[in-house]
Amino acid sequence: TVFQSTSHGMEYTHTHTHTDDNWGETTTAVTGTSELSLSQEEVVGLGKRSEDGLGQGCRRYAPLALGLCVGLLVLATPLAFLVLPAVLWPARLQACGSACEGLFLSVSCKLLILLLAVWAIFLRQARASLPRVCVYRALLAMLTLLLTISYWLFYGVRILDSQDEDYQGIVQFAVSLVDSLLFVHYLAIVLLELRQLQPCYSLCVIRSTDGETRYYNLGQLSIQRAALSLLEFYYRDFPLHNPALLSASKHRAAKHLAGLKVYTVDGGSQVGGQPRAMISAAARRRDATHNELYYEEADHDRRVRKRRARLVVAVEEAFMHVRRMQQEEQKASPGDVMDVREAALAIFPSMARALQKYLRTTRRQHCHSMDSIQRHLAFCLTHNMSPKAFLEAYLSPGPTLQYGRERWMAGQWTLVSEAAVTSGLKEDTVFSLRCLDFSLAVTVKSIPYIEMTEEYVDPKSHKFTLSLQSETSV
Repeated sequence: TVFQSTSHGMEYTHTHTHTDDNWGETTTAVTGTSELSLSQEEVVGLGKRSEDGLGQGCRRYAPLALGLCVGLLVLATPLAFLVLPAVLWPARLQACGSACEGLFLSVSCKLLILLLAVWAIFLRQARASLPRVCVYRALLAMLTLLLTISYWLFYGVRILDSQDEDYQGIVQFAVSLVDSLLFVHYLAIVLLELRQLQPCYSLCVIRSTDGETRYYNLGQLSIQRAALSLLEFYYRDFPLHNPALLSASKHRAAKHLAGLKVYTVDGGSQVGGQPRAMISAAARRRDATHNELYYEEADHDRRVRKRRARLVVAVEEAFMHVRRMQQEEQKASPGDVMDVREAALAIFPSMARALQKYLRTTRRQHCHSMDSIQRHLAFCLTHNMSPKAFLEAYLSPGPTLQYGRERWMAGQWTLVSEAAVTSGLKEDTVFSLRCLDFSLAVTVKSIPYIEMTEEYVDPKSHKFTLSLQSETSV
C-alpha cells in the first residue's frame, strides 16, 4: 500500500480486476496446462501501470535512501576523526597508551551499538508515503546534522588547523561525539516510539455506506499518523465492503415508485398540482411498505438457510469422497498416488454449483473467485481440515485483509481534514478518509481523567455474634 501526496491529503492506488461470476455453472476439472491471454485494453494499460509503479517505488524508497545516507555520514564521522591525524601528521602524534587503547575499544563498541540501534529504528521499510513530513523525524534529522556539523567545525578549527599532537584527546573527542549520537537516538525512541504508547484518545470510525462502526484507542499522534493507523486497523477489523448488499434497499424504493400508476378519468380536482388519487395511493403504499419489507427479509432468510444446508451437505460428501480416495491410495502403488491439487480439482465440481448459489443468495459471489476457492480447498486438504473449517471462509464474511487487493473495492484513499494533518489529535477533532466507493468518518474523543479514591473498611465491622437459646432447635 503506497500513499500519494495530494493537495487535500493522502491516497493510495491499486488496480481492480473483474472476475467472472458464472464460474459455478461452467466449472470443469483441469489437469493440463492453460495459456494466459490478454485483451487489447490490458496490453495498453501495462505501460501505464509500470510508470505508476516506478513513481510509487521512488516515493517509497526515497526516505529510506535519505536516511541511509545520513546514517552513513554520522557513523563515518567518528572514524574520520580517528584516521585523519594518523594520515596527515603521523610523526608528530604522541604515543597512544593503554588508556587511549581503552578508548578505542569504547568507540568500537558504541559504534556497533549505535549501528544496530539506527537500523532498528530508522532503516525500516516505510509502510506508507504520508502527504506531509513527520515533524519529529525532521527535527531529529536536523538535530543530528547540526550536531555533526558542529563537531566537524570544532574539529577543523581546533585539531586540523593546529595539528594537535595529543592523540588521546582526539580519541576522547570522537568518544564524546558517539555519546552525543547515542543520546540523540534515545531521544528518537522517546519521541517516535514511547510517546504514542499510552492511550489518550478514543476514535470512532464509521463507514458511510453500511454504518459499520469500530472504536480504537490511540496515543499522542498527528492526524496523518492516526489516519495511517486507522487504515491498518480497517483492513484487519472491518468486514469486506459489499456494495451488492446496499443495492437491495435502492431497488426496493425504485420499485415502489415505479409501481404507482394514476389515471385521471374525469379530470378531478388536484391539491398542490397532484391528483388526490396519487396522494392517497402513495399514503396506502407507504403504510404497506413495512409489511413488504418484513416478508421480503423472511423469504431471503429462508432461501439463505436452504442454500446453506445444501452447501454443507455437498461439502461433507466431497470430503468423505476424499477420505475414501486416501484410503484407496494407501493400498495402491506409489505411482498412482494423486496430488493434493489434483484431488481439489477433482472434488470441486461436485460442490461448485451449491457454493455459487449460496454466494449469490448472500450477494458475496464477487468476493471469491474459482481459483481462490480451489487454493483454499487444497490448503484444507493439505492440513487435514474438516468440512466446517473449509466452509467457515464462505459462511461468514471475513476481514478485508483476508481477501485479495482486487476485492478491496477501494481505488484511492484521501485524507480530508480542516486542521493541519501534521497537528496532533485533539478533543472533538473530525476528519474523514475517502475512497471512490465509500468513506470513513472519524471522530476523536479524549479519554477522561479518572479519579480514584480509597475507602477504608474496618475488619471488625464484619464480625457479629450469634445468641443461642435453649428453646430453639439451633
